[in-house]
Amino acid sequence: MISIPPVVQVRDLHKSYGSVEAVRGVSFSIAAGETFALLGPNGAGKSTTIEILEGYRDRTGGEVSVLGVDPHRGGLEWKARLGIVLQTSGESGNVTVTEQLRHFAGFYPNPRNVDEVIDAAGLREKATTRISKLSGGQRRRVDVALGIIGRPELLFLDEPTTGFDPEARHQFWDLIRSLKEEGTTILLTTHYLDEAAQLGDRAGIIAGGRLIDIGLIDEIGGADARVPRVRWRDDNGTVREERTTHPARVVADLALRLNGAEPEDLEVIRPSLEDVYLSLVRGHEVEVAAAGKTSRHRHTGEATTPDAALTDKDVRA
Repeated sequence: MISIPPVVQVRDLHKSYGSVEAVRGVSFSIAAGETFALLGPNGAGKSTTIEILEGYRDRTGGEVSVLGVDPHRGGLEWKARLGIVLQTSGESGNVTVTEQLRHFAGFYPNPRNVDEVIDAAGLREKATTRISKLSGGQRRRVDVALGIIGRPELLFLDEPTTGFDPEARHQFWDLIRSLKEEGTTILLTTHYLDEAAQLGDRAGIIAGGRLIDIGLIDEIGGADARVPRVRWRDDNGTVREERTTHPARVVADLALRLNGAEPEDLEVIRPSLEDVYLSLVRGHEVEVAAAGKTSRHRHTGEATTPDAALTDKDVRA
C-alpha cells in the first residue's frame, strides 16, 4: 500500500519577533483533500503560522513542508500550485471583474474557466463592473475568485466570508464543498465557528502561540466537553439544568414526574464547536495566568498554595 505524504507538514514551528515568541512549538499535518480549520483568537499566532506556510514570512525554528517543498525555498512553479485568499482585499483598480480574472488566469498553466469562476463566486451581475466600484463584500468575492482561478492543489482561506451576507456565505460554502469534491486541500482560518463546523474535517486551536488541541471537528475538546445539558423551568418558575450523557432519559423522567405533561421551556442543548472552542481557549488562559502567578511567587521567594503548585505541575506535564 502506497503512503501518500501530507500536503502540509509542520514540526515544532517557532517564530520570534525580538523577545516576543509569537509561535511556540506548533506541530500539525494536513492530508491531501482535507479541509483543516486553524482557529484561535486575535494575536494567537495563527496568521503568522499561515504566512510561514505561504512563504511570506521566515520561521525562527522548526520544519515546514508544503506540497513537498520548504516554503522558504518555494519558487514560481511551487507558488502556482497554491491559491491564497488573504484577510484583506487588495483589488481596487479600474479594470472590470472579468478583465482582472482573465489577467490572473494567464499566470497559471491550467486555469479554471473565467465565466465559471464568476458564476461560482456570485459575481455574474458585476462581471463588467470596475472593481473600484464594488462594495466591500463584492470585492471579497473577487478575492475568492482570484484565489481559485488557478485550480490550486492547496487553497489558503483567511477569513474568506468577511462582509458576506448569510445567503452569500451559504453560496460560498457550496463552492468550497465543490472544490473539496475535486480533491482540493484547504486550510481555513475563520472567526465564524459555524463556518468551521460546516466546512472542516479537522480543526486545530491555537492560543498564546501554542496548539492547545487538534482533532476531528465533532471530537475536538474530548467527550467531556460535549456532554449535553437539559434545561427546563420547574413548577416554581425556577430554571433548572442538568448536564448528562443521557438527555433522553432525563426528559423521560421529567415527563413521568409531570404525568406526561411537557416540561415548561424544555431544551436539550448540545455543545457546538463554538462552545468547545471558547471552553478550551478560556481554560488555556486560566492555566497561563496560574502558571505566571506561580512563577512570580517562586521568583520572589513566596510560598505557593497547593492549588497553584498543582496547576504548575499540570502545565509542565
